[in-house]
Amino acid sequence: MEVPMRNLYPSTMDKYLTQADKVVLQNLAREPLCQAASTISESNTSSTTVPNVTADEKNALPASNDNTDIECIRALNDEMSPDFQPTVFTTWDEKDLPPALRNYVIKPYVRFARHVVRRPTDVVFLTHILTYLAVSVPSACWLFYRFTWYHGICHLVWTGYCCGPFTLMLHNHIHNNGVLSKKFALIDRAFPYILEPLMGHTWDSYYYHHVKHHHVEGNGPDDLSSTVRYQRDELVDFLHYVGRFMLFVWVELPLYFIRKRKYKLALKSGITELFNYACIYMLATRVDFRATLFAVILPLILMRIGMMVGNWGQHALVDEVEPDSDFRSSITLVDVASNRFCFNDGYHTAHHLNPRRHWRDQPLHFLQAKEQYRDGRALIFQNIDYIMMTVKLIQKDYMHLAGCLVPIGEQVHMSKKEIAEMLRTKTKRFSEEDIAKKFGKPVVCVVDEKE
Repeated sequence: MEVPMRNLYPSTMDKYLTQADKVVLQNLAREPLCQAASTISESNTSSTTVPNVTADEKNALPASNDNTDIECIRALNDEMSPDFQPTVFTTWDEKDLPPALRNYVIKPYVRFARHVVRRPTDVVFLTHILTYLAVSVPSACWLFYRFTWYHGICHLVWTGYCCGPFTLMLHNHIHNNGVLSKKFALIDRAFPYILEPLMGHTWDSYYYHHVKHHHVEGNGPDDLSSTVRYQRDELVDFLHYVGRFMLFVWVELPLYFIRKRKYKLALKSGITELFNYACIYMLATRVDFRATLFAVILPLILMRIGMMVGNWGQHALVDEVEPDSDFRSSITLVDVASNRFCFNDGYHTAHHLNPRRHWRDQPLHFLQAKEQYRDGRALIFQNIDYIMMTVKLIQKDYMHLAGCLVPIGEQVHMSKKEIAEMLRTKTKRFSEEDIAKKFGKPVVCVVDEKE
């Protein structure tokens, strides 16, 4: 009996992964070996072999178990532990900086910042807030004062670079009612309203759509950003998905709240969105159209496209048997772009299981709940982000996706081709009859025009 193995060993890991992600992947790398050992024990036959695993590969894996890995990540988050590591930057870890810079600049800054942020791990949030206020705001103001095309393009590129981390910082803000300590509550409430329009967001729309809507519906059929009614590896369906959100979310979200009899939310979400558009119109027509285009309009367009591309990648692989399971309607990514630069956004299944869980605790939760992920047949990938997940799905490159899958549970015994075919089944469109059966929703009757 052969036990297929995936290419998942420390030598293949991206060196820019966070320390917690490295621990998670090293832990998961032992999953096939543990499964193989279990298979060998159960079969008790000499014919059972574990191919493709050399002695060097086995020795390359650290001798650890779940408990030691859990304690390792817990220590990284515990300010009382000597191994505690606050996140100061997304690009570098503090320990990797030159000693002089670390001792005379970074450590004094960290001592100050830990009293400003809500949790001592979150110094990076203050770093980002100060950076955006020091760069993005003055740059946008200068565009309106003295516009040049060169400056406009540079400003847009900078905004594109920052909008992902800003959005995920805002994501933490809206789920946990802020990121700064109580002493700085006024700044905590104010900075999103200053920065949101410059980073491609309209005021409060992310909160209303994401917290009050998406997490209530969980990619179900009533979710305006649900993927279940689409064939999720078809370009036409994807373009329809993005286009609908871009053109109609301003009216569909208030109407959704009205259908749910949440009239205050309908009024608030509708008024704030229209007020945003009115402000953009006034800036474009009464102040400077070119500056408004590069500082506000283009970031808004790019952000909303990016959010839909990301959401498609997060929720494209939906189980055909249990589409309402958080384990089977979302995925987990262990990659640099999602977790280092965007505050562990790759742990999307964990986030849906508990939207208020702190971002630094997501890898810890994953290892603590690994048995549930295994039993739930969750999908875990490495070395791919949500954007490339969407791209590869539309390209129907399931072999590439299978190569990125980190196998757990029964997936360990599947070949790469079998995994690719399994992933293909997760992108099938749900008919209204399927939705009625799986989600308990009434069937929408569609009348054939020929009749």
